[in-house]
Amino acid sequence: MKFQSHRTLRKATAALWLLVGILISLAGAAWTQRSSTRFPHMAPLSEYLMARDAEIALARSAAPAAISGDAEVLVLGKRNFERAAAGKNGFTCVVERSWSAGPDDPDFWNPKLRGPICFNAAAAKSQIPILMQRTQFILGRASKDEMFSRIKTLFAKGELKQPDPGAMCFMLSKQGYLSSKGGHWRPHLMFFVPLVDPANWGAALPGSPVVMAFKDDAEKMTVFLVPVGAWSDGEAAPVDGH
Repeated sequence: MKFQSHRTLRKATAALWLLVGILISLAGAAWTQRSSTRFPHMAPLSEYLMARDAEIALARSAAPAAISGDAEVLVLGKRNFERAAAGKNGFTCVVERSWSAGPDDPDFWNPKLRGPICFNAAAAKSQIPILMQRTQFILGRASKDEMFSRIKTLFAKGELKQPDPGAMCFMLSKQGYLSSKGGHWRPHLMFFVPLVDPANWGAALPGSPVVMAFKDDAEKMTVFLVPVGAWSDGEAAPVDGH
């Protein structure tokens, strides 16, 4: 009798763990589904816009004041980005919106995204025209697929260019919001190069400071991310970035 009760208990326990596993799997599947469908289309333009002075300050927070203080600043208007402040050092600071993301990014239409970024002169030469074209198409009510198709065509025609040598940017703002999953993530530099295998930089290998790389075949470049230890105001950043 005692043996049977133990066997019954084991069966009940196994059934309970099976149920827990099923529930966890269902929860994970539901989260994945929500993450890909919660921003299915563009929100009203007003949700992407900011007060002008606040946007200028947020854009400048992308880099230390010694850099961003003399940089050109762009802000988002109703038709495209517009120059809000002239620059003297070749850098351009801007707050990117969600449509700067890749085509499969679940946050592509997320109106909360704000990506303060400060390009050096070499990066601004190639990246600002891409940003302006993307924004022009999106604010002109092109679909996501139409926008990427048009960008690809502009590269094929030579109207958009691969990055020049030395192209890089600062993303050191504590106030940015880069994704639903990672928030402001961690301060980092990005380096833009013509299409190359990320392994050439040792990207994402154990212990490598190049923690991530994106290959963008449509825009003919590879982007490398290198975290740094402090925000633009000099405050130390958490090691894990959260």
